[in-house]
Amino acid sequence: MLLITGNARVDQTCSRRSILKAGTAGLIGFGLVDVLRAEQAAGIHGSRKALINVHLDGGAPHMDLTDLKPEAPSEIRGEFLPIATRLPGFEICELMPKLASIADRFAFIRSLVGSVGAHDAFQTQSGYASKDLQSLGGRPALGSTISKLQSSPSDGAPAFVDLMQGRGLVRNSARPGFLGPAYQPFRPDISHLFQRELEAGMKGELARLGQDHQVRLELNGSLSIDRLQSRTDLLSGLDRLKRNIDGSGMMSAMDQFHQQAVSILTSGSFADALDFNREPAASLARYTLPSQSSSLEQYTSEGPESVRKFLLARRLIEAGVRCVSISLSDFDTHSNNFGRMKQLLPILDHGLHALVTDLGERGLTDDVTIVVWGEFGRTPRIDPKTAGRHHWPQVGPCLLAGGGMKMGQVIGATDRTASVAVSRPVTYKDIFAQLYANLGIDARRTTLTDPQGRPQHLLDEGEPLSELRG
Repeated sequence: MLLITGNARVDQTCSRRSILKAGTAGLIGFGLVDVLRAEQAAGIHGSRKALINVHLDGGAPHMDLTDLKPEAPSEIRGEFLPIATRLPGFEICELMPKLASIADRFAFIRSLVGSVGAHDAFQTQSGYASKDLQSLGGRPALGSTISKLQSSPSDGAPAFVDLMQGRGLVRNSARPGFLGPAYQPFRPDISHLFQRELEAGMKGELARLGQDHQVRLELNGSLSIDRLQSRTDLLSGLDRLKRNIDGSGMMSAMDQFHQQAVSILTSGSFADALDFNREPAASLARYTLPSQSSSLEQYTSEGPESVRKFLLARRLIEAGVRCVSISLSDFDTHSNNFGRMKQLLPILDHGLHALVTDLGERGLTDDVTIVVWGEFGRTPRIDPKTAGRHHWPQVGPCLLAGGGMKMGQVIGATDRTASVAVSRPVTYKDIFAQLYANLGIDARRTTLTDPQGRPQHLLDEGEPLSELRG
């Protein structure tokens, strides 16, 4: 039995699933805040936390963002000047004044090490190289793990949503690995909201993924919800014999994923979260970048409308999604690094400021973790022929916010040319240990069973950052 009043009161026997079902049955404005309040009243714990993973597609130049070296030679320091932030003695790029004004709400990691140098987003999705456990299907992304541990196929919103349109999508970085297709991310088609031109070679990669790498959140007009459910039951019955003799479990996995897709399509709440027309005008204005030219320095780069990717992430989290991945493209600045940063950094600056302050006003700061990072950093030395910076796996940047962590910190340092970490090196697996901890999971003690029946720890190394303990 579920009782909901204006204060979202519930009895002690309800579940998050029933809370969401009631919320999608017609309660206007019933979002994550209401769900969390109802869960707390019902004594439900362990599923409250959420993650927004912001991928800086291509690998961002750390010395042009949060690790400027104004005393370095000109071929290192580049064009941009540092500006003061709310953290005494800490400066960031002049193109990010909004971020500087709320620097006390972030932890700035300047010593991220251990990049495998791969030009995709898999390491920022899992902590591992793509070759790890490849013979078993590979390691699962964090979001897929959350789908396995904290979700049900009948939920009205998926646990894991991947909105990476750039290299992360093309190279299928957010993948379920050995967990199988039941735990792949839900990947809605957002091309009508955000244009993302791909390089010629990447278009070929995307085409080879086929037509099923994304889903459209609408039903065929001739197929009612009742008919859809009947067809689901029929398919399940017809396949039962095959499923019983399928030793790999693949058919059961596909059954589960199909059931989840039906639940999502028929609930309506997830599709509503992708509809900006349902967002108040004042909130849309908050996520609108003023007075920036829509012309792109690079045809693969983001336009100013991409600030609303941050709004989309917030709306999905409020709809019940637990892990959302978005990307900003294209930080792969082999040429014209500074012109392209003038295009991209104001987008990142405005989007992060809007998201963090918005979550704060909604009372979600402690429950939603934000991580911002890329595949690696960029070369300290500017290429004199292309005015670009190339791949630099030796060290890179990472920003963290929310999640109940202790903010207002700068962790780690690099040498005078931003070439290597000289204090407090932090690995990708350390960051994932922190992210899992924020989600209520001890990654070094929690295991998943691989296809051979063996337990695999979520992380084989890495520790949460002691500096971030609240």
